[in-house]
Amino acid sequence: MNTLSARKVVLAVDDTPANIDVVKEVLAGDYQVQAAINGPLALKIIAKHKPDLILLDVMMPGMDGFEVCSLLKQDPLTRDIPIIFLTAKAEIQDEAKGLALGAVDYITKPISPPILRERVKNHLTLNAARELLEAQNQVLERKIIERTRQMAELQDVAMVSMGALAEARDPETGNHIRRTQNYVKLLATHLSQLPQYQEFLNPENITMLFKSAPLHDIGKVGIPDHILLKPGELDEAEFTIMKRHAEFGHKAINAAINTMQDSNNFLRFAQEIAFGHHEKWDGSGYPQGLSGDVIPISARLMAIADVYDALISRRVYKPPFPHEKAVQMIREGRGTHFDPIMVDVFLQITDEFHEIAMRYADLEKAVTEAVKLPSERE
Repeated sequence: MNTLSARKVVLAVDDTPANIDVVKEVLAGDYQVQAAINGPLALKIIAKHKPDLILLDVMMPGMDGFEVCSLLKQDPLTRDIPIIFLTAKAEIQDEAKGLALGAVDYITKPISPPILRERVKNHLTLNAARELLEAQNQVLERKIIERTRQMAELQDVAMVSMGALAEARDPETGNHIRRTQNYVKLLATHLSQLPQYQEFLNPENITMLFKSAPLHDIGKVGIPDHILLKPGELDEAEFTIMKRHAEFGHKAINAAINTMQDSNNFLRFAQEIAFGHHEKWDGSGYPQGLSGDVIPISARLMAIADVYDALISRRVYKPPFPHEKAVQMIREGRGTHFDPIMVDVFLQITDEFHEIAMRYADLEKAVTEAVKLPSERE
């Protein structure tokens, strides 16, 4: 036998004390039985301490059982309490109404002790199973959320690490990947306010663009050292090979995509960016010579971010340009190198671009007079 404190609580609501006495006689051996002689009193009792099950009479003065049930089912705090109507109203329509209001059962008087005992036991067992399942679902949901968070962190680490791999072979770039991914996010966020970009540049896609941006130059790992590390400008043949980094990046990311059963936006965007960020609006870029809106939005965003950062950064063949000079050169590339609408938005937020550049400025010298380190070349 359970102790009183561990017993399930059954609240009997009936305006006839004799009926409550019968319920107590049948159930008191197994449950803690509380009583209320009307609906308002029952609601007060329930507000102080929720019972595990309610036996509810229908015909009561003032507030009848149907109204009590309806109020309880409308309240999120009480709607899950099992309610069994225990009443002399034996018409089918009355039973249907009670069940429609959310009751789990409908027992007609006079009370049959064995039936009452078994119905109460069964519904308490079912409710306990439901509560257990809900608790397990909550635990599972928390685990899924945590696993999703861990996977997102792993994805971020993988993106930055792979981007850093390309960066490590091109040490002049320093914090280039961190700056460019923040430029991309900033520009995409402002473009998302324009009607033609709202659908594509939704919050989820902007996040994926931010995460995939570090892979824009991953293809540089496939460029031979004597070209990538050459301390000077490239000749035409060398530049032809250098341009293949876009192709190499496309192939590398495509290989990763082919290992996955489901498409993934961040890899799709990473592939678009790696392959297309050197395309130009007028079709004079590489590797495909795409033009206009045929160039993916992701690649058009990176084109501005990448060129701006290259302009303000020290390169072996040039000193860093001032922010104002870089902005002017981007403006001059409007409609030829860059998407004109994106340039218009860029020109509205140049101060924010500059803030990002300062926040992630390289602390160490990218080049020295004694040893010229490699440059990031288009």
